[in-house]
Amino acid sequence: MQFEPGDRRRVLPRHLRPTPAPEVFSYSIRPARASDLPHVREIYNHFVSNSVVTLDERRSSIPYWREKFAMLTRLGLPFLVAVSPSGVVLGYALAQPWAGKNAYRYTVEDSIYLGPGAGGKGLGGVLLQALIDACQQLGIREMVAVISDSKAEASIRLHAKLGFVEAGRMGRVGHKFGRDLGTVYMKKALTPTGRRRLFGR
Repeated sequence: MQFEPGDRRRVLPRHLRPTPAPEVFSYSIRPARASDLPHVREIYNHFVSNSVVTLDERRSSIPYWREKFAMLTRLGLPFLVAVSPSGVVLGYALAQPWAGKNAYRYTVEDSIYLGPGAGGKGLGGVLLQALIDACQQLGIREMVAVISDSKAEASIRLHAKLGFVEAGRMGRVGHKFGRDLGTVYMKKALTPTGRRRLFGR
Protein backbone atom coordinates (compact mmCIF):
# COMPACT_ATOMS: atom_id res chain seq x y z
CA MET A 1 0.00 0.00 0.00
CA GLN A 2 1.35 3.39 -0.98
CA PHE A 3 1.05 6.45 1.32
CA GLU A 4 1.20 9.92 -0.13
CA PRO A 5 2.77 12.80 1.83
CA GLY A 6 0.33 14.02 4.43
CA ASP A 7 -1.54 10.70 4.59
CA ARG A 8 -2.17 9.42 8.09
CA ARG A 9 -1.08 5.86 8.56
CA ARG A 10 -3.65 3.47 9.91
CA VAL A 11 -3.36 2.66 13.59
CA LEU A 12 -4.36 -0.77 14.78
CA PRO A 13 -7.22 -0.89 17.27
CA ARG A 14 -6.01 -1.30 20.85
CA HIS A 15 -7.22 -4.92 21.09
CA LEU A 16 -5.20 -5.87 17.98
CA ARG A 17 -1.94 -4.24 19.06
CA PRO A 18 0.80 -6.61 20.24
CA THR A 19 1.17 -6.73 24.00
CA PRO A 20 4.62 -5.50 25.09
CA ALA A 21 6.59 -7.88 27.24
CA PRO A 22 6.32 -6.88 30.91
CA GLU A 23 9.40 -5.27 32.38
CA VAL A 24 11.07 -7.61 34.85
CA PHE A 25 12.28 -5.98 38.06
CA SER A 26 15.16 -8.17 39.15
CA TYR A 27 17.34 -7.82 42.22
CA SER A 28 19.14 -9.76 44.90
CA ILE A 29 19.65 -8.97 48.57
CA ARG A 30 23.00 -9.41 50.26
CA PRO A 31 25.06 -7.97 53.12
CA ALA A 32 26.45 -4.52 52.39
CA ARG A 33 30.09 -4.13 51.43
CA ALA A 34 32.39 -1.17 51.88
CA SER A 35 32.20 -0.57 48.12
CA ASP A 36 28.42 -0.06 48.41
CA LEU A 37 28.71 2.89 50.78
CA PRO A 38 28.95 5.68 48.15
CA HIS A 39 25.71 4.39 46.61
CA VAL A 40 24.03 4.07 50.02
CA ARG A 41 25.11 7.61 50.80
CA GLU A 42 23.57 8.95 47.58
CA ILE A 43 20.27 7.19 48.25
CA TYR A 44 20.07 8.61 51.76
CA ASN A 45 21.18 12.10 50.72
CA HIS A 46 18.41 12.18 48.11
CA PHE A 47 15.89 12.02 50.96
CA VAL A 48 17.86 14.47 53.09
CA SER A 49 17.72 17.08 50.34
CA ASN A 50 14.25 16.43 48.95
CA SER A 51 11.93 15.14 51.68
CA VAL A 52 10.94 15.15 55.32
CA VAL A 53 11.06 11.34 55.47
CA THR A 54 14.31 11.86 57.37
CA LEU A 55 14.72 14.78 59.72
CA ASP A 56 18.40 15.05 58.87
CA GLU A 57 19.12 18.43 57.29
CA ARG A 58 22.78 17.92 56.43
CA ARG A 59 23.89 15.58 53.67
CA SER A 60 25.89 12.66 54.99
CA SER A 61 29.53 11.99 54.15
CA ILE A 62 31.47 8.89 53.20
CA PRO A 63 33.35 8.94 56.55
CA TYR A 64 29.98 8.94 58.33
CA TRP A 65 28.89 5.81 56.47
CA ARG A 66 32.25 4.13 56.95
CA GLU A 67 31.93 4.70 60.69
CA LYS A 68 28.37 3.36 60.75
CA PHE A 69 29.37 0.34 58.65
CA ALA A 70 32.26 -0.40 61.00
CA MET A 71 30.02 -0.05 64.07
CA LEU A 72 27.34 -2.40 62.72
CA THR A 73 29.99 -4.89 61.64
CA ARG A 74 31.59 -4.78 65.11
CA LEU A 75 28.20 -5.30 66.78
CA GLY A 76 27.20 -8.05 64.37
CA LEU A 77 24.02 -6.24 63.28
CA PRO A 78 22.61 -6.61 59.76
CA PHE A 79 23.21 -4.05 57.02
CA LEU A 80 21.61 -5.26 53.79
CA VAL A 81 21.51 -3.91 50.24
CA ALA A 82 19.31 -4.77 47.28
CA VAL A 83 21.26 -4.77 44.02
CA SER A 84 20.26 -5.09 40.38
CA PRO A 85 21.78 -7.79 38.14
CA SER A 86 24.28 -5.17 36.93
CA GLY A 87 25.32 -4.36 40.51
CA VAL A 88 23.44 -1.08 41.01
CA VAL A 89 22.38 -0.55 44.63
CA LEU A 90 18.59 -0.11 44.57
CA GLY A 91 18.05 0.29 48.30
CA TYR A 92 19.28 -0.66 51.74
CA ALA A 93 18.06 -1.67 55.17
CA LEU A 94 19.94 -1.78 58.45
CA ALA A 95 19.34 -2.40 62.13
CA GLN A 96 21.11 -0.31 64.75
CA PRO A 97 20.99 -0.26 68.55
CA TRP A 98 17.82 1.34 69.90
CA ALA A 99 19.71 2.99 72.74
CA GLY A 100 23.16 2.90 74.24
CA LYS A 101 22.31 1.30 77.58
CA ASN A 102 23.08 -2.40 77.91
CA ALA A 103 19.52 -3.28 78.98
CA TYR A 104 18.31 -2.40 75.45
CA ARG A 105 20.59 -4.99 73.82
CA TYR A 106 17.68 -7.09 72.47
CA THR A 107 16.00 -4.12 70.77
CA VAL A 108 17.00 -2.50 67.48
CA GLU A 109 15.79 0.37 65.31
CA ASP A 110 15.36 -0.24 61.61
CA SER A 111 16.25 2.09 58.76
CA ILE A 112 15.16 1.39 55.17
CA TYR A 113 15.49 3.54 52.06
CA LEU A 114 14.95 2.84 48.37
CA GLY A 115 16.62 4.69 45.55
CA PRO A 116 14.68 6.72 42.98
CA GLY A 117 12.67 4.43 40.70
CA ALA A 118 12.83 1.43 43.04
CA GLY A 119 9.69 2.21 45.03
CA GLY A 120 6.25 0.76 44.41
CA LYS A 121 7.58 -2.60 43.16
CA GLY A 122 7.53 -4.63 46.36
CA LEU A 123 11.22 -4.21 47.10
CA GLY A 124 10.64 -2.36 50.37
CA GLY A 125 8.68 -5.26 51.82
CA VAL A 126 11.26 -7.82 50.74
CA LEU A 127 14.12 -5.78 52.19
CA LEU A 128 12.36 -5.17 55.50
CA GLN A 129 11.39 -8.84 55.81
CA ALA A 130 14.99 -9.86 55.13
CA LEU A 131 16.11 -7.47 57.88
CA ILE A 132 13.53 -8.90 60.30
CA ASP A 133 14.64 -12.45 59.51
CA ALA A 134 18.30 -11.56 60.04
CA CYS A 135 17.54 -9.94 63.39
CA GLN A 136 15.51 -12.93 64.55
CA GLN A 137 18.42 -15.22 63.72
CA LEU A 138 20.55 -13.03 66.00
CA GLY A 139 18.11 -13.39 68.89
CA ILE A 140 16.75 -9.82 68.68
CA ARG A 141 13.36 -9.54 70.41
CA GLU A 142 12.00 -6.13 69.42
CA MET A 143 12.31 -3.91 66.36
CA VAL A 144 11.37 -0.23 66.50
CA ALA A 145 10.71 2.17 63.63
CA VAL A 146 10.78 5.95 64.05
CA ILE A 147 8.89 7.50 61.13
CA SER A 148 8.15 11.09 60.19
CA ASP A 149 4.47 11.99 60.62
CA SER A 150 4.47 13.87 57.30
CA LYS A 151 4.87 12.49 53.77
CA ALA A 152 5.85 9.06 55.10
CA GLU A 153 2.53 7.25 54.71
CA ALA A 154 4.14 4.61 52.48
CA SER A 155 6.65 3.76 55.23
CA ILE A 156 3.88 3.49 57.82
CA ARG A 157 1.87 1.18 55.52
CA LEU A 158 4.95 -0.93 54.82
CA HIS A 159 5.69 -1.46 58.49
CA ALA A 160 2.04 -2.15 59.33
CA LYS A 161 1.87 -4.75 56.56
CA LEU A 162 4.76 -6.63 58.16
CA GLY A 163 3.22 -6.64 61.63
CA PHE A 164 4.42 -3.41 63.20
CA VAL A 165 1.93 -1.63 65.45
CA GLU A 166 1.86 2.02 66.41
CA ALA A 167 3.38 2.57 69.84
CA GLY A 168 3.04 6.34 70.13
CA ARG A 169 3.47 9.74 68.53
CA MET A 170 5.40 12.87 69.36
CA GLY A 171 4.28 16.07 67.68
CA ARG A 172 6.44 19.04 66.70
CA VAL A 173 9.72 17.53 67.83
CA GLY A 174 11.46 18.36 64.55
CA HIS A 175 11.67 21.33 62.20
CA LYS A 176 12.72 21.08 58.54
CA PHE A 177 12.02 23.12 55.41
CA GLY A 178 10.23 25.69 57.58
CA ARG A 179 7.74 23.14 58.93
CA ASP A 180 7.16 21.61 62.35
CA LEU A 181 7.30 17.82 62.18
CA GLY A 182 6.49 14.97 64.50
CA THR A 183 7.39 11.30 64.68
CA VAL A 184 5.41 8.08 64.71
CA TYR A 185 6.81 5.18 66.72
CA MET A 186 6.02 1.65 65.55
CA LYS A 187 7.27 -1.63 66.99
CA LYS A 188 7.22 -5.31 66.24
CA ALA A 189 7.81 -8.21 68.61
CA LEU A 190 10.20 -10.63 66.93
CA THR A 191 10.50 -14.37 67.37
CA PRO A 192 14.18 -15.06 68.08
CA THR A 193 15.53 -18.14 66.36
CA GLY A 194 19.09 -17.70 67.55
CA ARG A 195 20.97 -16.58 70.62
CA ARG A 196 22.04 -12.97 70.73
CA ARG A 197 25.59 -11.93 71.41
CA LEU A 198 25.51 -8.83 73.63
CA PHE A 199 26.25 -6.21 70.95
CA GLY A 200 29.89 -7.17 70.78
CA ARG A 201 30.34 -7.26 74.56
